[in-house]
Amino acid sequence: MAALTSSSLSSMVATTAFSASATSSRALASSAAISGAPALRSAASVSKGLAPAGKTNGAVRCSAKPSASNDASNRSFALRSFREKKAFKAIAGLNNFNADSVAAVVSAAEKGGATVVDIACDADLVRLARSLTTLPICVSAVEPEKFVEAVAAGAHMVEIGNFDSFYPDGREFTADEVLELTRRTRQLLPSIPLSVTVPHTLPLPEQVALAEALQDCGADVIQTEGGTSSAASSAGVQGLVEKATPTIAATYSIARAVTIPVMCASGLSAVTVPLAFAAGASGVGVGSAINRLNEPIAMVAAVREIADAVNSQVVERKAAASSASF
Repeated sequence: MAALTSSSLSSMVATTAFSASATSSRALASSAAISGAPALRSAASVSKGLAPAGKTNGAVRCSAKPSASNDASNRSFALRSFREKKAFKAIAGLNNFNADSVAAVVSAAEKGGATVVDIACDADLVRLARSLTTLPICVSAVEPEKFVEAVAAGAHMVEIGNFDSFYPDGREFTADEVLELTRRTRQLLPSIPLSVTVPHTLPLPEQVALAEALQDCGADVIQTEGGTSSAASSAGVQGLVEKATPTIAATYSIARAVTIPVMCASGLSAVTVPLAFAAGASGVGVGSAINRLNEPIAMVAAVREIADAVNSQVVERKAAASSASF
């Protein structure tokens, strides 16, 4: 297989994503109220507490904005690696409430060179993570009310999504729901750094339009996904690229439509991380390549491999910038 470069990525991704920028608009549905759900423990339990999936037809409006009196120190700490375009979020899993498993991922993230750790939204898990790492701690959920306790326990950042764990149960999230979850989160926590996942089940132009609306609603980071929608038909490196293509295509399109950082996640590996950054990502999120491993040493090695890939593209970017200045 030919070597993969930034220029070859542009051709590959543009083939998939070129129409999104041209056809995206803010014509999404008006936010519908979503009722609160009980404590999250499974995708099935959450689907009972949220509004049913539906079509988007109207125009989105979002009045929720971050407070001007935000905690500048915490925001700088949580968002620094995204702003420097070298974020690497190690993900334990939105529905992973196993303390031993979470501890293993957090420890591997600390030792292997991740810049952020993402865990399920639970106050006890936050306290556990804080005892194991000095990295920013992001908590993930689809129930904004749960974020409040986790932030009080010491979480530095919150994430609406990732939604991959819900799809096997047939649960999909509409643009309306994601926007309403964002609005409610901003009402509860006006200053907390907020990342929001754009569902890959939406057509690509709608993903772009949703990302634009989320930026207007006060999101600090947009996260892409797509690993579960692509089954690799090839082995080896080619299969890894096939697996990552949907999330990289979304990153390519969204990064050209918003001014906030875009985090490429779902289906990534050390092979495809450089492609994500070449597509416009400010960071990457990696979960199953880490959290499905059984041995702590293997987890650390997996994190270190991803971290090396991230750091390599940072060095290459600086070298390119230096060359361009002469």
